[in-house]
Amino acid sequence: MGTWVAIAIGLFVLGSIMALKPSGVDVRLDKLRMTARRLELNPKLVACPDWIRGRNNEYGKGMMGQYALILDDMKFPETRYQVIDGELRPDSTSGTQIEVNDGAQGNAGTQDVTYRLDHEPLNLPASITPLVKAVYTKANSLVVFWEDSGYVKPNTNPNYDPQHIEPDLLALKAAMYQWAQKLANKG
Repeated sequence: MGTWVAIAIGLFVLGSIMALKPSGVDVRLDKLRMTARRLELNPKLVACPDWIRGRNNEYGKGMMGQYALILDDMKFPETRYQVIDGELRPDSTSGTQIEVNDGAQGNAGTQDVTYRLDHEPLNLPASITPLVKAVYTKANSLVVFWEDSGYVKPNTNPNYDPQHIEPDLLALKAAMYQWAQKLANKG
């Protein structure tokens, strides 16, 4: 009888220890986000914004990765882009005017937002492109919302290779910087 109790206690302790060990997907996701942090992409896990299709293709459902590129020397209007058929398209739920005030008396009003990234192709690695949902700009930041957990899951990225994380994230950062340059050019 004492042997069975000792075996049961041993299995219970072993099960508790195994439950504390992170899954392979969690380890991969941690590596992805730590690499992104090192590359200054400022990753966060956020609740899916209500203007983005998240879990089950429903607006505002689930959690999503938010990777932000902060550019201190640039200023952007607040714009939102959905990814539709591999291209950035202005978010249909956002307003098309912004309030402006150039500092001179009586020069406040509204002006139309120019969506300079309209029809801009994603041009990202094949492992990232289907996971990107939206791009958001505001002040001095350009943010990409994507399902970063899908990047490390075998069912959504069967060709996952940890050696591709840094080159893929560098390609994402380069594309974000290219979009920022396009937004910053007034002409």
